[in-house]
Amino acid sequence: MDQMGIHYNIWIVLLSFALAATAAYSALNLISQVSHSTGKIRRLWLLSGACVLGSGIWAMHFVGIMASRLPFEVGYHPGRAVLSLLISILSSFLALGIAVASRQRLLRLLASGFILGGGISAMHYVGMSSMEMDGRLHYEPMAQGISMMIALLASYIAVFLFRKFKDYTGFSAWKLCSSLFIGFAVTGMHYISLSTSRFELNSWLGAKPFLMETDFILLTGVSLVTLFMLAISGGAVFLDRHVLEKMAYHDPLTELPNRHGLERYFLDEFFGVNSGAVFFVDLDRFKSINDTLGHDIGDELLQEVADRLMCCVGCQGKVFRMGGDEFLIALPDCTLENAQDMAEHVLREVKKSYSIKGNELYVTASVGISLAPVHGTDRSALMKAADTALYTSKDSGKNKFSVFDQEMNRHQLRRMSLEKDLRKALARSEFMVVYQPKWDSFMNVTVGLEALLRWRHPEHGIISPAEFIPIAEETGLIVPITYWMLHDVCGQNMLWHRAEVANVPVSINMSARMFEGGGLYDVVEEALTRSGLEPHFLELEITESIAMNNMEETVAQLSKLRNLGVRVSLDDFGTGFSSLGNLDEIPVNTLKIDQVFIRKSKMHSKKAIISNIIAIASNLNMEVVAEGVETTEQIELLQSLGCRVMQGFYYGRPMPVHELGQWFIENTA
Repeated sequence: MDQMGIHYNIWIVLLSFALAATAAYSALNLISQVSHSTGKIRRLWLLSGACVLGSGIWAMHFVGIMASRLPFEVGYHPGRAVLSLLISILSSFLALGIAVASRQRLLRLLASGFILGGGISAMHYVGMSSMEMDGRLHYEPMAQGISMMIALLASYIAVFLFRKFKDYTGFSAWKLCSSLFIGFAVTGMHYISLSTSRFELNSWLGAKPFLMETDFILLTGVSLVTLFMLAISGGAVFLDRHVLEKMAYHDPLTELPNRHGLERYFLDEFFGVNSGAVFFVDLDRFKSINDTLGHDIGDELLQEVADRLMCCVGCQGKVFRMGGDEFLIALPDCTLENAQDMAEHVLREVKKSYSIKGNELYVTASVGISLAPVHGTDRSALMKAADTALYTSKDSGKNKFSVFDQEMNRHQLRRMSLEKDLRKALARSEFMVVYQPKWDSFMNVTVGLEALLRWRHPEHGIISPAEFIPIAEETGLIVPITYWMLHDVCGQNMLWHRAEVANVPVSINMSARMFEGGGLYDVVEEALTRSGLEPHFLELEITESIAMNNMEETVAQLSKLRNLGVRVSLDDFGTGFSSLGNLDEIPVNTLKIDQVFIRKSKMHSKKAIISNIIAIASNLNMEVVAEGVETTEQIELLQSLGCRVMQGFYYGRPMPVHELGQWFIENTA
């Protein structure tokens, strides 16, 4: 039996170390993308990094064997060689999967380093067992233990450094150090293990060692694995830069940059100049087009709007889609005058007609503008200011632009504060009900009351309904508030009946949201039952927009309430967009003439409209109530036209309960 040592080609040793370190750095580059991804994309990055690292470790092992000068020829068992490759990839996958976890605790890092170092060691010994030769390989236990400890320690250091750069996709010195430690773990373990091992041969093959004739299959396998490793790295970079980047930073419908692209643009380009403008562009009535004609036509409309916005902006700036029907335009190096000109240009282009699948569509836009650095020096402040200006454009009639100012900001802050307090107002009993009389001018008696909501804010005093009702409508808080009001009004009316103070119906304004879900009948019935009030002493006031929205469902709910005995009136008649052809189908007892006609009743045209409304109501057997009556001239005109029931400051302002009792006593016929 002969024992032979092993000699090395130093250049191939250095090549093997460079191969392992390069593979590690490429893998860590891929793994850095994991924290920026989710779902399947996250697993794809993790698997790619594991394949590159595992393949690099495996290729280094067999390149290291080729660096060895052996005095005999060696063959390889293909099954075990492939098994060693799979072990290397699997251990890399497990170790990297633990290392990229969001919570990097010490125990996790130890486990990750142990799995990676253990995988390197397991791959080494399985790879060595794949060698087929005329002899046996003997390991020194102590030396092998040292080699494995080197692999474990170097792997742990590499993983420990990983937390320094795991979210950074560019070059990092920490990333380079980590890859060098992985390369040291692989090569250190491999060469220490081999240098302390002995080969036993059955016969003497010659005194002069010669360079091993590398097995063709091994060389082919190492070459293919290296190419595989490079292909994954190159493919991942291509995927990141051309596919995933587009998916992450661009809107798939309009191909405009999205919110992520906006963040990158502001970070890299927008603030490179002294001034700039940000536009929030929101389409008016887009939802109605989307709901009426379908999402396909809505999507095509958004695409055409995006094209028009890009034509408007050109090379001056950039257009982004923020989501839904909302776009953002960023114009660096833009003055106030230029921003106003651009906004007018955008409004003109957007409102031009669109021809989509045989439909001629019209849509307008509202625009909010903020300027840098006047309104902010960072993306968040500028977007907030532009958004506030957009709300002003919406509230002031739409199809216009507004430039942010501090008054808008104060208004928006007050609105946000009121919305927050409104959510607590009902629980804190801050609401109160006031009542305004309806007066029969022929009989000089009270024939009804209208219940009106008021909010006693603990800091701001009485808040106008014109200010808090729209907030309640938008947030849906109007529903529980109306529930409370129904119970309160029905209970109060019953108290008046028992005290024989008044015996008249009381009307309550209904929100469109009360008709959603079909539960209005049950709510009204419960309020009547609890109070004991007879149904004909309750009247529900609806607007024309409520009556015409989802008309069949609304009519069905109102018909049930009419059958119960509850009265229904149509408020603000003449100011909405209802069709007179459908008026007779709506179960209504009373038409209320809006006060805008009463105030201008001296105008011949307004007088004609009032006369026609009274005639329509008479022909449909409906009662008429004129709102906003303040002068004797208005009373005489209305009486001459046939209207007898009136409501307004002339007869009485909205009064709380304690004042209304005295008013009843003073005005009893």
